[in-house]
Amino acid sequence: MSQKRPLQARPFLDWTFIFVAALSLSAAIFVYRRDGWITFQHILFEDIILFAAILPKVAAGCLIGAMVRLLIPRHVIVTWVGEGSGLRGLIIASAVGAVFPGGPFTIFPLAGAFMLSGADRGAAVAFVTGWLLLGINRAIIWEMPFFGVDFVMQRMLLSIALPVIAGLMARSLGKALDRRFPEEEKPAV
Repeated sequence: MSQKRPLQARPFLDWTFIFVAALSLSAAIFVYRRDGWITFQHILFEDIILFAAILPKVAAGCLIGAMVRLLIPRHVIVTWVGEGSGLRGLIIASAVGAVFPGGPFTIFPLAGAFMLSGADRGAAVAFVTGWLLLGINRAIIWEMPFFGVDFVMQRMLLSIALPVIAGLMARSLGKALDRRFPEEEKPAV
């Protein structure tokens, strides 16, 4: 097992930011040309309000992710959900994702923090997928009142293996990318 360097912080102006900014600018120009200044101004104002409402949640999620890195020692994360953790690590990551409360503003920074702390990409994928597909909190609060216990149990049973499968696929793809792009040639992602 090779020793991998930790993930580096992403630059502010990477290709994902440029892509999203280009889409946003294109949509803004389209709305302005099609619907005029008043509609454009109304949508922009609503977006600014939405941004102001989401910003504290994103900041709190990043803070939680940073604190987890300090609270849980790196060797514990590497042992339980690191590259050598095998199937057990994917099951643990899936289970933690399933029981972890919170929304995407908490889960995604936390998954990133786990990766920076030594979790492999398969475990991070299993964690996020477990949260998405098996989220107990969401199932109890939202799904059971609308769909009933039988439906939720069926959905959970059909989905229970999917986070582990997604984690295995992420590990496999990661190994293929590592072979294709050695560390010194790896593109910034």
